[in-house]
Amino acid sequence: MPGSCRDSTLRVALARAPALAHNRAMVEWITSDAPVPYETAVSEMEARAAAIARGEAGEAIWLLEHPALYTAGTSARREDLRDPDRFPVHETRRGGQYTYHGPGQRVAYVMLDLNTRGRDIRRFVQQLETWIIAALAEFNVKGEIREGRVGVWVARPEKPPLPDGSPREDKIAAIGVRLRKWVSFHGISINVEPELSHFDGIVPCGIEGHGVTSLVDLGLPVSMEDLDVALKRSFDEVFGAMRARERPPEPAD
Repeated sequence: MPGSCRDSTLRVALARAPALAHNRAMVEWITSDAPVPYETAVSEMEARAAAIARGEAGEAIWLLEHPALYTAGTSARREDLRDPDRFPVHETRRGGQYTYHGPGQRVAYVMLDLNTRGRDIRRFVQQLETWIIAALAEFNVKGEIREGRVGVWVARPEKPPLPDGSPREDKIAAIGVRLRKWVSFHGISINVEPELSHFDGIVPCGIEGHGVTSLVDLGLPVSMEDLDVALKRSFDEVFGAMRARERPPEPAD
């Protein structure tokens, strides 16, 4: 929807923040209620990250949903795209492999200045993992990290084990970030109530054998708004930055 009034409003919301890059107490939260086209999101993220790097804008977390689509990270393997005609496929320069985004999945794009938070990529990814796990814990969901498997996982003891006898685990959240001038963009996604069959068109993050789940699939009547509250609260605990600015949601078309 390039050139629409909604895109123009969103562009202003992302760009017109005061220069707060060196004040960690001022992380801005932006929420879009209507699904945001992927190209629009990437364009606005890159613009905001550049403004943060120049000291012209403050850090921001952008909460949104996308229309149904697949993204291919820098490590994506063509054979992991099982159904290339099912949804649009977007090449992206973030780390990782194939990922699905769509309605019912909360995407949080994280535009933070690691120049002021410590130039440590490994620590930053660990903080993102911890953030997701802390948010899930508010709903009594135990998220876990597995060596060699990107993202956050939950044990499914009620499901049959894998053929090799190992316990079944399902992925509930994905992580894929990029840094430019030590400012982050892209971020995380958590499954609230997406159509889980949409993941069948890819090998999520290149990992065979394990499945995908969501908060609702786990039997929890969690809304997107409930998760947003948990994300905001746990962000403060993990990243040590107070929420000082919060914009009202972008109106739906």
